Amino acid sequence: MTNGVSIYLGLDNSLEENLELIRVASETGIKRIFTSLHIPETNIAKLKNELKKVLQLAQKEHMDVISDISPATLKMLDMDSLSLEHFAQLGITTLRLDFGFDIEEIASMSKNAYGVKLQLNASTITKEYLDSLIEAGVDFNQLDASHNFFPRENTGLSEEFVRMKTQLLHDYNIMVSAFIPSFNRPRSPIRAGLPTLEMHREASFDFALRHLLALGIDSVFVGDSLPHYGEIKLLGAITRGQGVLLRPDLWTTKPNVIKLITQSYTTRLDEARDVIRTQESRHYLQEAGFSIRPEQCGIRNTGYITLDNENYGRYQGELQILKKDMPADYRVNIVASLSNTEMHLVNYLTPGTKFKFLL
Repeated sequence: MTNGVSIYLGLDNSLEENLELIRVASETGIKRIFTSLHIPETNIAKLKNELKKVLQLAQKEHMDVISDISPATLKMLDMDSLSLEHFAQLGITTLRLDFGFDIEEIASMSKNAYGVKLQLNASTITKEYLDSLIEAGVDFNQLDASHNFFPRENTGLSEEFVRMKTQLLHDYNIMVSAFIPSFNRPRSPIRAGLPTLEMHREASFDFALRHLLALGIDSVFVGDSLPHYGEIKLLGAITRGQGVLLRPDLWTTKPNVIKLITQSYTTRLDEARDVIRTQESRHYLQEAGFSIRPEQCGIRNTGYITLDNENYGRYQGELQILKKDMPADYRVNIVASLSNTEMHLVNYLTPGTKFKFLL
């Protein structure tokens, strides 16, 4: 499941800006678009005029279009009743059922013949509700879920709440999306960003993206109207399945050491008290066939990344992330360090977790 961008017709962007956003996103490997058809501030006449062109381009680029709908959407689109066939003909491939639909309606819609899938609100889901969907015969193969975004400051979700709800949905084999903000052009009317997690309102785009993926989110959408090219490119490149991604500050300039520490790693199953250890680092060094000479063997602080040098005998090549401060050791080289912000992601390096350092 790829990451996604958001398109809001009848709001901040011109038609050409929205079309260009779709083209650029598709070129970077992004194949999902979120849109909403019940935002109160929408210029409905403008939306109706632009909707067909936007959806035609999305179809041409083979993109999944997820539309947030409610009963108010029918009036906006001049529909007498909810017609999945009509949405399919428009080019909308997934309907996000935020409110106004009961379990029986969802069960019926999940078995439609038009290929339209359904998306649940991950932020309000409960185990009892999911069990009711099973009892009603909902086809879970046609479901995914997405957390809300929150335009008003201080109303975004907590990290633990999102983790808990996401795990619940994963227990039912339902994939989950969430949103991060972009302040290149934050969406009106409040323009305070559109994050799922409140803490991301003050975070960098890069960190927010990597944080949601570390937390277990399957697909990350930029919520705001017009992210800049660098953000779109990053959104297309960093996806679930790469493990926890960390951006360290390098302390070494040796190319062979840099190549060694930027391999993909897995944390050891036998979790150490003081450090995070890897399963592969010593093996990688054996394959590379060089010795690690002592350098930067100073006092080691929490968040430092170290490599055991040749003075440590068979432990040479042992890569560690420190969880506590330690004294200097002539057998241990400091090769990089993690900022306090990056250390937040270290909390997700539980035993058996894949991770990688990005430079």
